[in-house]
Amino acid sequence: QVPLVESGGGLVQAGGSLRLSCAVSRIIFSVSVVAWYRQAPGKQRELVAVITTGGSTNYVDSVKGRFTILRDFAKSVVYLQMNSLKPEDTAVYYCNAMTSREYWGQGTQVTVSS
Repeated sequence: QVPLVESGGGLVQAGGSLRLSCAVSRIIFSVSVVAWYRQAPGKQRELVAVITTGGSTNYVDSVKGRFTILRDFAKSVVYLQMNSLKPEDTAVYYCNAMTSREYWGQGTQVTVSS
C-alpha cells in the first residue's frame, strides 16, 4: 500500500476554494505528524500547514486565516481546505507524514488564475 496519496488539486480563479486530500496508510496515520508543503516554480519547498497526532496545528503566515488543516481519523485522511486563494498560492502541494521515518506523496498541482 502506498503510504500517502494526494488528490484535489486543480485550476481555480482567485478568491475561490479547493480542498486537498491526503489518504494516509492506516499503519502510520495514528502515529504520524502530517504536513502539507508546497513548491512553486523556481522556489524552495515550504511548509504550509502541520497537524500533530493530538490535533495541534500550525500555519505559515501567508496562509493563516485562509487555509485549514483537518484530520479525519475514521477515514485516515488529512485535508487542506484552502479558501480565498491567491495567484501566489500556485504550486505543487505535497503531503508529508513523519513517524520514525519520513513519507512523501507524489504531489498535486494547484493553479490559481488572476
